[in-house]
Amino acid sequence: MMRAIELAKLGEGLTRPNPPVGAVLVLEDQVIAEGWHRKAGKDHAERDCLKKLPPMPVNLGSATLYVTLEPCSTHGRTPPCTDLILEKGIGRVVVSVEDLNLKHAGRGFDILRDAGVDVVTGICEVAGHKLIAPFEKFITTGMPYVSLKLASTLDGRIADSEGNSKWITGPEARERVQEMRRRADAIMVGAATIIADDPSLLPRPSEGRHPWRVVIGKTIPSNAKVLTDEAAEQTWVRTGSLKEILKELAERDVMQVLCEGGGKLAAGLIEEGLVDEFYFFIAPKLMGADGIPNFAKRGGLMADIKNLKFQTMEQLGDDVLIKAKLEK
Repeated sequence: MMRAIELAKLGEGLTRPNPPVGAVLVLEDQVIAEGWHRKAGKDHAERDCLKKLPPMPVNLGSATLYVTLEPCSTHGRTPPCTDLILEKGIGRVVVSVEDLNLKHAGRGFDILRDAGVDVVTGICEVAGHKLIAPFEKFITTGMPYVSLKLASTLDGRIADSEGNSKWITGPEARERVQEMRRRADAIMVGAATIIADDPSLLPRPSEGRHPWRVVIGKTIPSNAKVLTDEAAEQTWVRTGSLKEILKELAERDVMQVLCEGGGKLAAGLIEEGLVDEFYFFIAPKLMGADGIPNFAKRGGLMADIKNLKFQTMEQLGDDVLIKAKLEK
């Protein structure tokens, strides 16, 4: 199952509005085929896997198909995966998580079991849910999953007093940010970040990803990269309610938003309860009180403090990456 999850990750950032899914077919303790969902409208992971079977007849009655998500049972842009599993005569299907889409939830399991297939669920369930967390939020709430990334000094500064932020963190941390961009459907920043740094916000290399770029603010320079480069049509400049902006993105099938700051936008998302997870890239540097803080909020009291729960901590070169979520 962990191999299937690894395969599914190859499709992250490419499958919207579908989740990334991986599949592995095992016969007599040997992997005989693998697949993953590469793009919406293309083969689902099960079909991508099973079409790689050798042309000679193979009895799959004793084979096991490992899939990260419940096989679909309805005809959309592609045929139902349950039909193909039954057609191939696969005797056992092992699944990580149930599909929360009401069109599919539990139905695929019922179809397979009714046909005599041995179905096992809940394998590597924590990793399976983590894989499709953006899809689960999108399908159950109609809102994107928001990851807030902030690179700061040890004393919580994201730029100096003149707005300069290149480079607070080292190359290893910046490469990790490129990986995060490749997983996202949209990259969001405040207008001040565009004015100060003129970033492209595109993942480099893109590896086929084409995320939206969303700038929150009234105006940005007309010659900004996000308005003039090869992906200019994928840029939005918006003002108003952050929640409504995220709803607009969801209507365009955006499941995962990566917000890269700055401090005012970060504070707004936190205050409105719109952040699902935090990524703090912390450099072993001290800037001082004149630097721009990672959260542009004043007047906070102890009674108003938002508690976070650390999920993971990781060394990246000289820097540290802390992943956290709001404590519920």
